[in-house]
Amino acid sequence: MSETFVVIGGGVGGGTAALALRAEGFTGRIVVLCEEPRAPYSKPPLSKGVLRGEEDPERTALRPPAWYEKKDIEIRTAVAATDLDVVRKVVQLSTGEELAYDKVLIATGGRPRTLPGSDGVPGVFTLRNVEDSLAIGRQLGPDTRLVVIGGGFIGGEVAASASALGCEVTVLEGRRAPLERLLPPTLAGLYMRLHTEHGVTFHTDIAVSDIAEGPRGLVAHAADGTSYPADLIVVGIGMVPRDDLALRGGLRVENGVVVDAQCRTSDPDVFAVGDVANAPQPYLGRRMRVEHWQNAQHQAKIAAKNMVGGSEEFAEVPWVWSDQYDVTIQIAGKPQPTDDVHLRGDVDGWNFSAVLTRDGGLVGCVAFNRTDDVRSVRRIMTERLPVSLEHLTDSRHDLGERAESAAAATQKEYV
Repeated sequence: MSETFVVIGGGVGGGTAALALRAEGFTGRIVVLCEEPRAPYSKPPLSKGVLRGEEDPERTALRPPAWYEKKDIEIRTAVAATDLDVVRKVVQLSTGEELAYDKVLIATGGRPRTLPGSDGVPGVFTLRNVEDSLAIGRQLGPDTRLVVIGGGFIGGEVAASASALGCEVTVLEGRRAPLERLLPPTLAGLYMRLHTEHGVTFHTDIAVSDIAEGPRGLVAHAADGTSYPADLIVVGIGMVPRDDLALRGGLRVENGVVVDAQCRTSDPDVFAVGDVANAPQPYLGRRMRVEHWQNAQHQAKIAAKNMVGGSEEFAEVPWVWSDQYDVTIQIAGKPQPTDDVHLRGDVDGWNFSAVLTRDGGLVGCVAFNRTDDVRSVRRIMTERLPVSLEHLTDSRHDLGERAESAAAATQKEYV
């Protein structure tokens, strides 16, 4: 009897998993449940090309509809999974149907955090899907007053896109510097400087207490008594994992759906990947959720292998990127604010990297337009290559050459 695999989620994790299942030779029924009225798509362009009106939203699709038809993959759009019964092995759908499964993959991602009292206020947005991006983009233009609440990557990308369209952009950051919880102060300061050099106004240590409609649009009120007028406001203060379905199904949930190294949940026939999955990170020595598309994509491929009987483990040095203005920012590893920073390259020209060390060991890299340095650091960490601290921190040494030399020396030892 043919098996049925159900994939819950229409982002890069769910879409990639469905494609990977066919690539792994699974011949049974595959059903992908997409809560949005569109097939699986990639979300990074939403805060960039789509928001600026430069990219057609249809181009974000992972595959055209005909491709899924060719692979006999059922894509059900505008259909949500409302309940999961792991005993009966059925998924309850928003249509009232029950869908029986042999194995299921949860790739439900997350939902944006909102400010209390801001839901439903005209002109106040979060950014999580195509409709959000299009709605925001329609209001952006020369001299539009935009207030962005939150200076992380989503807030920064929206600010950069709006600035490029001629908007008057103000960013309200709740901490002393944007990305303060993640980056050492030197790098957080440089990130903020990148924005201010492009005309964006940053206000830090700002706790927004409420958003109200004023005589000329919106006003964001801060706890210190200051206020910030705007034509529209975008709230970018992070996301929370959409793990409620797993919770109702009795799965182990702890800041996301807890999975093992094979992307398997506490139920052996249920898997989870992407933003919602709290997975072991062997190169960091702990478990955590990684909120980036490459993590979701690669986890999905591992999960697909294991759903069809494999036993492969997911192990990668976390890596994220963000395009803002003409700068590509990349972070490898999991930096901490107290890490030691070793700069390499041209800081003033926005072409540099920062090798990060902790207690004398390599823990990551942050780069501005220095892709090769990030690639080299990830390789050194992944392969645990014996590169000396001197070579890592001295900008006169090329990281790629050091990695190659260390790899060659390591291979020679085992010949």
